[in-house]
Amino acid sequence: MAGSFGFEQLDVWNKSIVFADRVYDLIGSFPSDERFGLTNQMRRASVSVSSNIAEGSGRGSNKEFSRFVGIAYASVCEVVSQSHIARRREFIGEPEFQELREKADELARMLSGLRGSLDRRS
Repeated sequence: MAGSFGFEQLDVWNKSIVFADRVYDLIGSFPSDERFGLTNQMRRASVSVSSNIAEGSGRGSNKEFSRFVGIAYASVCEVVSQSHIARRREFIGEPEFQELREKADELARMLSGLRGSLDRRS
């Protein structure tokens, strides 16, 4: 794609967009009184993953990019923790929880790999 940003070519960034889409789909059925609680937290954390990958890629050094990838990883962890709460509160069922957990696991592994690669190049 001519004129594209480099992060748009990263598989991990594209998967993070799909991850955020799935989180948005799931939280759409949460109770309305959670709009400013768990719903907002999960939305922000899931969007933070792709945002930090994008921001880090534009920082100009592998060291800075690695730091932002670490923040993206932490946001994935945050969504996993929040999804445990959503499951316990019965806002999502076990199948949805497992699906989100699997997507988070794949994303976390990809972020770890990217971070390791960036750290070796620093």
